[in-house]
Amino acid sequence: MTPADASPPATEPPSVGVIYNPRSHRNRGQDLNLGVRANIFVAQPADIASLREALARFAARGIDYLVINGGDGTVRDVLTAGLPVFGRAWPDLAVLPKGKTNALNVDLGAPPGWTIGEAIAAWPRARRIARRPLLVEPLDREGAPMLGFIFGAGAYTLGIRAGQDAHRLGAFDSLAVGVTAAWGMLQALLGTDRNAWRRGVDMAIALGPERQPMPRTAVGDPARRHFMLASTLERFPAGLKVFGELVEGLKLLVVDHPRRRLLLSMPAALTGRGPARLEQWGLHRLGADPAEIAVADEIILDGEAFPAGRYRLSSGPELRFLVP
Repeated sequence: MTPADASPPATEPPSVGVIYNPRSHRNRGQDLNLGVRANIFVAQPADIASLREALARFAARGIDYLVINGGDGTVRDVLTAGLPVFGRAWPDLAVLPKGKTNALNVDLGAPPGWTIGEAIAAWPRARRIARRPLLVEPLDREGAPMLGFIFGAGAYTLGIRAGQDAHRLGAFDSLAVGVTAAWGMLQALLGTDRNAWRRGVDMAIALGPERQPMPRTAVGDPARRHFMLASTLERFPAGLKVFGELVEGLKLLVVDHPRRRLLLSMPAALTGRGPARLEQWGLHRLGADPAEIAVADEIILDGEAFPAGRYRLSSGPELRFLVP
């Protein structure tokens, strides 16, 4: 998506709301030493209900700028809780990468050590980068729509579960991605089709407003898919080109069945290379907005598991993120 570079004139200080997650991996409390300022409002919500209340107070005060201090999960929670508050008219946003995973920050290119004070001071001159998060709507159960940036199912769900083990061993960000990917690849290459990393999960994917069934190769169980990933991000940790040459908008990566020749080609494919026959081998990369998925195992949105079921994915509201 083309950056939205226009900056507001440097006149009065902005009215700023800060959501601070003290439970985020890299937070130690030092960022909160901001002094007393009439234009800055800080909230440390303990749960989703108090997060909604804090965002409603910020909106009532007419904030110009919302600073989110936390990782990808905190961003997901703030955007989801803020959707009924701000709708499609959000204030400017900044994200301070304080979580175990910070994929959004990799995409935006904000400094890894950015502080709240620095983010607030940057408001008049910072670049604005436009991004649309994924809008994820449950279709077969009660539940509010969610906003996030990375949605996955199948082996992706297994990978996130394994990634929690990587976090416990001290691996975070790109290192955690590499550790988890290597472990999953080894399991899928050496295991049998009874192995959870190879057998896939019951999954049906429909594309576009017409809900056309997504094509599938003949290898493996036709009712199952191995891996599914959807995102609106444009750059990814570890320099991966997850969606090949696709950059903007809602994108999907789907693997039908973990054929060993395909798995052996994946490291090259995910860095922008790989053989021309990847799609014939069951790897699909495409843009689709909207898309629907029905899956028999949990799905993952920005690192958190949600129930199995049917979901509709589409582009959410355009947001403007600040980077210095």
